[in-house]
Amino acid sequence: MTRLNVQRLGTPEGPTVVLVHGIATDNLSSYYFTVAPKFADAGHDVVMYDQRGHGRSERPATGYRLEDFSADLAALIDDLDITGPVHLVGNSFGGTVALDYALHHPDRVASVLMVESEPATDAWAKKMSGLLAGSAYQLRDERTLPWIEEKYGRHEARLVRWASRLLQGTTLPEDIAASRIPDEDSWRTLDVPVLAVYGATSDMTELIPWLQNLLPRCRVLEVEGHGHSVLVGAADTMGELLLDWVREGHRQVAPAGAP
Repeated sequence: MTRLNVQRLGTPEGPTVVLVHGIATDNLSSYYFTVAPKFADAGHDVVMYDQRGHGRSERPATGYRLEDFSADLAALIDDLDITGPVHLVGNSFGGTVALDYALHHPDRVASVLMVESEPATDAWAKKMSGLLAGSAYQLRDERTLPWIEEKYGRHEARLVRWASRLLQGTTLPEDIAASRIPDEDSWRTLDVPVLAVYGATSDMTELIPWLQNLLPRCRVLEVEGHGHSVLVGAADTMGELLLDWVREGHRQVAPAGAP
């Protein structure tokens, strides 16, 4: 089993919220400085972890298919002896992991809150693998990191440096392409409430009509003035949206055809 770095905040007796971060340049700190304290202050049991290959978690050379990430999430919930259904919050790739877990373990999930994310499909796997492979190629150019630091600052350059080690030292791009991908009929059976939040200026808003047709219990919200980095860029707004969703629980979205 891959060793994962885990942080826990809040009240152990409260509803459990598990935060799943994005891929390559992300880690649990994107939650630690945004919505995690808000959930903790509201009395929730908050679990954050660095996904395999990220942050302070172990970085195996292989084993980066979507189902590997989903299995890590399942093992984490089991190892922490969390018995009740959990609310899963996933940013970008983390939302795809959360949805995959929910599809295969619906009885363990109270709801999924995904930010700038989408379900795994063949098109998603092809897109993600291409983006990761392209990034790995660009980072081989010794001029890339100095340019990033000059344009975006030391913090962003440090994240990209970590991503470079992951992309060039593992089979991540190839493994994502080889992931187990559910078909659309499987996604239409997902009987779990889903809140999908997008930055209004994000290219991913193009997915909204398809997403609402695909997931039977999905609600979509857009945050004006923000793009893909909406979790960090609108942390206060996101915190309130996500907290309101968890407070209301399953009442948010009834199954298609329900009265």
